[in-house]
Amino acid sequence: MEQTAPAPSWLDPSTADAASVLTEDTQEMLRQWRGFMTARLVLGFVLVLLQTALYATGTIHNNAQIAISAAYLVGTLASQLWIRPRPLGQSFNRVWGALVGLDLLTFSALQMLQIGTTSTINYTPLFALPILVASVLGSLRLALGTAAGITVLMLVEALLSYLKGPTDATPYFAQSALSGVGYFAIAWLSNQLSTRLANEGKRARQSQLAATIQRQVNELVIEALPDGVMVVDERGCVRAANPAARQLLGSQQALRAAVFDLNDEVGWRPLLNLTRLSVGTGHGQEEDVTIRHGNHGPRRVHARTRLAVQQGDSGESLCVLFLQDQRELEARVRTERMASMGRLSTAVAHEIRNPLSAITQANALLDEDISDPRMKKLTAMVGQNAKRLEKIVNDILNISRVQPYDPSHLMPTLPLDALTHRICSDWATQTASQQRLTLHPGDQATGVRFDTEHLRRVLVNLLDNARRHTEDQPDAIQVYASVSDAQHATVSIWSDSAPMDQSVERHLFEPFFSSDSRSSGLGLYICRELCERHDASLIYQRSVRDARGQPTEGNEFVITFRRVESQDNAPSVEMTTTPWQPTLY
Repeated sequence: MEQTAPAPSWLDPSTADAASVLTEDTQEMLRQWRGFMTARLVLGFVLVLLQTALYATGTIHNNAQIAISAAYLVGTLASQLWIRPRPLGQSFNRVWGALVGLDLLTFSALQMLQIGTTSTINYTPLFALPILVASVLGSLRLALGTAAGITVLMLVEALLSYLKGPTDATPYFAQSALSGVGYFAIAWLSNQLSTRLANEGKRARQSQLAATIQRQVNELVIEALPDGVMVVDERGCVRAANPAARQLLGSQQALRAAVFDLNDEVGWRPLLNLTRLSVGTGHGQEEDVTIRHGNHGPRRVHARTRLAVQQGDSGESLCVLFLQDQRELEARVRTERMASMGRLSTAVAHEIRNPLSAITQANALLDEDISDPRMKKLTAMVGQNAKRLEKIVNDILNISRVQPYDPSHLMPTLPLDALTHRICSDWATQTASQQRLTLHPGDQATGVRFDTEHLRRVLVNLLDNARRHTEDQPDAIQVYASVSDAQHATVSIWSDSAPMDQSVERHLFEPFFSSDSRSSGLGLYICRELCERHDASLIYQRSVRDARGQPTEGNEFVITFRRVESQDNAPSVEMTTTPWQPTLY
């Protein structure tokens, strides 16, 4: 089934996310840099046009001001092309000289060239541009230093004006001093505002980053939840749903569509009615409902609703629907029940051992004192069943203890291929399944350490499961024996069965879990426990095999054994000595 892949991890924002904040800061500085450079270019063009117009109208007679304006325009273009955008820093440097220094030199030159002329143009307001550049792109110290330099230049210009024509110098110096104070104020205020805006922008970006991370983490958690979560509006349209909810709904539309409607499927009506009831009453609801879909059987789901906040000005309410598969709840109950039954069965098995030993001894003594053949037959039956009961008790104790494989324990080395062939052949004869079973041979020299009766129980259980879910057709059930590597060998039981439901597959090897009400649900659990008892493994997978001349997908259970070098301590069971050929039953 197609599922949306989980999103990448957002739990560590110290790398990529911190780099994102740094990139935003850099972009902000670049925007300010481009803004100032554009202003300087526009000012350069205006100065060139102004000086040209003044010279053409005869207002000024010296073309030096035109040359200075043109040089300023060229210098501004060169600085934009060759200087890399960066903050001006804390003190005067080359970048400051190329930007602010060029402005100060140009505007001062234009202002001083007017001394002794009839021109009344005042260029001192243009000093606001270099002060703003130093305040925004530099530090407070650099901004105040720039303002101090401009004030000194204006005082020098006032002094030169006084020396050119002895008049009352008070207005000149007062005007220069007042302008200097204003420039200091502009420098301080501009730097404070720029710093504050930069800090606010950084905090806003960090807050946005934190909110984004939190939202992504919430989405990641919701996507990974085993319970279903859906966001439904009052019309029944599902705005969002996690994979667990889509699996519970059981429709291809729910699995693939980003947005779908609960009105589209009749089996979803209980969820729709519960959502409308919750929106209509304004309170959360809780109910056990049954979801039915054509491709799946009925699913019992525990549904809970919670109302979300209203969206926008329309006042539309959203309902959050939580779905929990009843099978999950039952699985937890079965696990707890299994733990209790495991303790109980262990205690009962211990209690049975003592009277069983007494029965066995009494039967042996009785067998010595009687000679009647009929009585001998009865004591033999008692002895056989006592041994069988003793083996069952030992199996229960071994499974309850979950004893691992012990290499020091004397375990017979079995010829895996021959014994598998024998067990499968006997099963096919007893169940009249010769038509559907096909055996594929492996390496006859492969030996594994496994109890013969336990291996029979595992294979017979897997074959019974395969037979229960297949039709009586050739190649419906296939058994493969192979050597996977130098240390492992495998036996695979494949059947052309339909895919398992995801909720069934998830609990396949749990005790007391079964999709068939007539089954105890212990078969696969015991099979896996027996395999692990002998240092083997049992897994389920979907695979493609050749059946009836064409590739067919089916269910496959794979047992992986640990190989042994030699076949010593051969089992005391009668084994066929004929070569194992591919057999079709």
